[in-house]
Amino acid sequence: MRKTCLNMVFELAKKDPRIVFVGSDLGPGVLDEMKHAMPERFYMEGVSEQHIIGMAAGLAMDGFIPYVNTIATFITRRCYEQLAVDLCLHDLPVRLIGNGGGLVYAPLGPTHLATEDIAITRALPNMTVVAPADAEEMTRFMAVTPDWPHPIYIRLGKGGDPVITGDQQDFEIGRAVPLSNGNDVQIISTGVMSKRALDAADALNAEGISTGVTHLPTIKPLDLDAVISAARSKLVVTLEEHFKSGGLGSAVSELLIDGHVMPELGIVRLGLDDIFPLNYGSQDELLEAFGLQPAGIAESIQKALDARR
Repeated sequence: MRKTCLNMVFELAKKDPRIVFVGSDLGPGVLDEMKHAMPERFYMEGVSEQHIIGMAAGLAMDGFIPYVNTIATFITRRCYEQLAVDLCLHDLPVRLIGNGGGLVYAPLGPTHLATEDIAITRALPNMTVVAPADAEEMTRFMAVTPDWPHPIYIRLGKGGDPVITGDQQDFEIGRAVPLSNGNDVQIISTGVMSKRALDAADALNAEGISTGVTHLPTIKPLDLDAVISAARSKLVVTLEEHFKSGGLGSAVSELLIDGHVMPELGIVRLGLDDIFPLNYGSQDELLEAFGLQPAGIAESIQKALDARR
C-alpha cells in the first residue's frame, strides 16, 4: 500500500506541476525515479517533522500541493501544533502520508505505534482523515487527492494487504464502501481491519448470525447515510486498529447520537484498550492480544448479542 501510494505521488506529479514530495529521513531508494526526474520537486529532509510541516505549509501558500511522508506517529503526534496552526488554521492542501498506522511498527515498540492518530487528526477543523483498505483502493483514492481543497491525513497499512475493494470503480472522499449486508449485525470498519471484519462476518454467518460489513475509508468526513443505514441492523459494531477513545467508534457513536438514531441492541466498539501496548512482536501478535483478529472479533460480537438479547 505504501509503495502504491508513493508511486501515485510520482504519477500525479507528472501531470500536475504543483505537486511536490517532502520526506523526513526516509531510507535510500524512496521515490528515486521522481528524485532524478524532477529534483526541483523532491525534498528529503532530516528527522525534523515540525520543520517539514512548516515547510509544506509554506509551499502550499505558494501554490504547491505537498505530499509529506514519514512514520504515522511522527507525522501526527510529534508535530501536532504545526498541524493545527500551520496547516489546518489556514486550511492548506497538504497531504500527510503516515507510514504504519496502528500496530504496524510493533517490532520497534510503543514509541513507533500510531494508536491515537485518528483521534488527534480528526479533532482538527478542516482536516480530512482517510485509511484505505488495500492498494487498489489507495490508487483510486490518490487519483482524487490533487483536487481536494483541504489538508488530508492518509493512514497507511503495512503493505501486501489482501485486496477486498477490487470491484469499486472510483473513490469519493466521504463515501462508504458496502462490502456485505446483514440484518442482525453490521460491522463498520476502516483501513486494513475491514478484511478482518469480513472474515469475522463469515464466521458469524456460518453460525446463523446475519452479519454485514461497511468499510469506511474516510473517517472524516463520515458517510452519514451509510452509518444511518447500518444502524437499521440490530447491533452496530465498530472495528479499528486504534484506541477505542476518539477513533472510528467514537465518530460513529457521535453521529448516531446527534441524529437521534440507535440500533435495537446498541453499539459495540472494538479497538485497543486504553493502555500503551508495551509488548514487542508482530502486528498480528498484538492484534491477537487485543482480541482483534477474526476469531476474537466474532467471539466479542457473539458475547454482546448473548448479553443484550
